[in-house]
Amino acid sequence: MALSSMTWGYARIIAGTLLGGTLGFYVMHRVEVSYKMKMEEALKQYEKDMKKRQEEENLSQFSEDSV
Repeated sequence: MALSSMTWGYARIIAGTLLGGTLGFYVMHRVEVSYKMKMEEALKQYEKDMKKRQEEENLSQFSEDSV
């Protein structure tokens, strides 16, 4: 009886470890993907702002040169 109980206990430990590792991997993967998407959006916004700022500087230089 004790041997059967130990075998069942080991099986539960192994199954819990595998399922926990799989769940942990999945959660961290989703966190990484969402972080990467958020950073890509921030980079696009930054590039848009820099392009707008550069255009404003070029426009102000053009108006100064024409005066």
